[in-house]
Amino acid sequence: MAYVDHAFSISDEDIMMEPSYIVNNRPPIKEISLSIALLVVGTLGIVLGFFMAYNHIGGDTTHGIFFAVLGAILFIPGFYYTRIAYYAYKGYKGFSFSNIPPV
Repeated sequence: MAYVDHAFSISDEDIMMEPSYIVNNRPPIKEISLSIALLVVGTLGIVLGFFMAYNHIGGDTTHGIFFAVLGAILFIPGFYYTRIAYYAYKGYKGFSFSNIPPV
């Protein structure tokens, strides 16, 4: 008589009937609006910072450089996630709304 280990046998009950990973390609409105806000505020910070630094309006050159650096820090993630949202909306291969992390 042969020895059969039933601990590792596969039956019909063990097979999952629905997929365990479903891609939700619905646009996340809050995340996209946050990325657009970061993009706009970052762009304004860069432009106003350089304007303040070169024309000495609203303070000295140091204040302008501070605003430009702060604008760049806000601009980078805003541009990155807005680009992902745009490419996912247009349907480019390799981009989906699931690449944008939740807030």
